[in-house]
Amino acid sequence: MMDADPLSQPEPRDYLEPFRVSVHQILNRVNQCLVQLEKQVTEVEQFYESTDNIQGNNSKGGSLVKEKGREKHPTGTKKPMQDASHTEAAAAKRMQELMRQFSTILRQITQHKWAWPFLDPVDVEGLRLHDYYEVIDKPMDFSTIKSKMEAKEGQGYNNVREIYADVRLIFKNAMKYNNEKHDVHVMAKTLLEKFEEKWLQLLPKVAEENLRGAFSTLFLTLESANSQHLPQKFKTCREKRQLEEEAQAQLDIQLAQETTYANKAKDISTELYEVDMQLKSLKEMVIQKCRKLSTQEKKMLGVTLGKLSLENLYRALDVVAETNPIFQPTGDEVDLDLDAQSDYTLWRLKAFVKDALEEQEKVDEGAAVNPNDNPDDKRNKKRRDSGDSSGKTNPKRKKLSAL
Repeated sequence: MMDADPLSQPEPRDYLEPFRVSVHQILNRVNQCLVQLEKQVTEVEQFYESTDNIQGNNSKGGSLVKEKGREKHPTGTKKPMQDASHTEAAAAKRMQELMRQFSTILRQITQHKWAWPFLDPVDVEGLRLHDYYEVIDKPMDFSTIKSKMEAKEGQGYNNVREIYADVRLIFKNAMKYNNEKHDVHVMAKTLLEKFEEKWLQLLPKVAEENLRGAFSTLFLTLESANSQHLPQKFKTCREKRQLEEEAQAQLDIQLAQETTYANKAKDISTELYEVDMQLKSLKEMVIQKCRKLSTQEKKMLGVTLGKLSLENLYRALDVVAETNPIFQPTGDEVDLDLDAQSDYTLWRLKAFVKDALEEQEKVDEGAAVNPNDNPDDKRNKKRRDSGDSSGKTNPKRKKLSAL
């Protein structure tokens, strides 16, 4: 057991109780929003997948009508072919713009400081992850996505939603293979949330393009059919008009559905952002109510920082960097001047160190009681050990000098 120190001494919290209750309430709201957002994104994905299937069937149907008409009446397809060429050119231009905007999102995500584990395929052999392919059905990484985006037409992605699905797969795979407390899981979850927020901003344009494609396909199919020989039951103007009205009504319903999905997802994202801002503001208020750390507490904080594991040490440095942009822990040796940090940063760091040491102590006690490692624990330990031995996955441990 660790010796008692100022970090473990309880703080008087009676006057902070109202703030604590407020924080708890806001955290509940955040969790509810996250659950809603995840559910909404899943529903939108399923809806778009079904829409793509319908659109694909319509395209095949239209092609069959054109082929039959071309065989029997080769001179009657000129106008539909011209319309199709013009429509396809306009659609290609809009798709290029969507791809450009999506590429910007990808660049922002891949340039994040936590994106490096996902840039290239997982080195399964080098890291000795012998069960990786048993857990992960379809490996994915950003270099594979980039290659597929640059592939020739017909060999790459057909639309933006296919790329979106593969980006999500990268992070979902990482979260599936690594447990919740593993660095890679935390990094993947954080980047996935950032990616989803940016995707929701692009979603209305994607939905609009999807509707345009479906409408254009159906319109060209009808035009092609009208310029050729239709079956007898569709020859009357009334029946053709009824068919067009039904098609338009179906498209209106589809447009309303897509608009509803896009707006709901966007509203949830906005609400989540607002709640996050409220939580940060409330944290600042709580810290301002707390007293300043004494010289002895700062000294003890510096000592306990040296007791952290490698993973927790990196997280502790990130805590400081989040609120102090000047502090950049990039070298092999880091000088952390606790006196130069704000009260807010010190209290956050103190709380993190205390929780991290308690967690480390529980892990050590569990290992002492049960020396037979759980298979999952072995797998995670192997991953950490492999990472430490590879310069690519984990830099060597930093020397921390707390001034």
